[in-house]
Amino acid sequence: MKAHIPVIVGATASGKTDTAVAFAKKTDGEIISADSMQIYTEMAIGTAKPTPSEMKGVAHHLIDCVSPKEAYSVARFQKDAFHAISDILGRKKTPVIAGGTGLYINALTKPWSFSGPEDTTVLRRSLEDDYDKNGAETMWQALHAVDPLTAEKIHPHNKQRLVRALEIYHSTGKPKSFWDEKAANIDMPYHYAIMGLTMPREILYERINRRVDLMIKKGLPEEVKALLDKGYDPELTSLQAIGYKELIPAVKGEIPLSEAVETLKKNTRHFAKRQLTWFRKDHRIVTFDITAYDSPETLAGAMVAHYQKQLDGNK
Repeated sequence: MKAHIPVIVGATASGKTDTAVAFAKKTDGEIISADSMQIYTEMAIGTAKPTPSEMKGVAHHLIDCVSPKEAYSVARFQKDAFHAISDILGRKKTPVIAGGTGLYINALTKPWSFSGPEDTTVLRRSLEDDYDKNGAETMWQALHAVDPLTAEKIHPHNKQRLVRALEIYHSTGKPKSFWDEKAANIDMPYHYAIMGLTMPREILYERINRRVDLMIKKGLPEEVKALLDKGYDPELTSLQAIGYKELIPAVKGEIPLSEAVETLKKNTRHFAKRQLTWFRKDHRIVTFDITAYDSPETLAGAMVAHYQKQLDGNK
């Protein structure tokens, strides 16, 4: 019988860390992070990485395991996460997936097959520049020429999906439709109970603003400066993360810190909006409005009850 794996998703600043820890403590669990930036060492404040006290004795996996100068792909995450799931299950504990990186969640919970280079950052940025310079229709025609099946499913103005499809083709030599067909024949190793944290948009945005202010107070500018002083290239994928790319000009003295902070708040709100849109389209997700609960423990209790119902229904 396939194991049922709980998955907790949500936008940045939605409370995933506290909720996942409370959930894990109620289920004898260990947490596997599905956050594309918390994997990096030396980047704690800007990635909102949980501190030891916030972890409350719960083991965390896929945090602090990759140098900022290393490439880390979705394929590598999938491999590492499946290994962690197997290890945790083998010790009779509950693997709890928690994070807000939609591609990582899909790589674990949906049939997914993709084989390509570890790092396609340069290619992706080149395609994004081509899109901005040549226009949506020209790029759509370029995709249609090599992958008509995928092109017919993407609107020319959907820059992200269009660039991603071209990125897959140019990095693997095969169209996205090839990989989609291959994925359709994959037998998933686990079942998943995917639960999402929600709240009114204005509350989320206020939480984001407060968290950014707290990051600055904790020393985010100093963290960014330390990375630059060690010689890390600002163009690295890790340093292009929200929280770092906005502060680099301020740390270099090119703009006032106050301006960088406001840009960071704005970009984080936009990022959260994209996350909400991504998760809203996934009808497998059962949502929990955090404002209906008086604490992460109470919220986690409701989520555990939902998870248990799924377990009982599949016995």
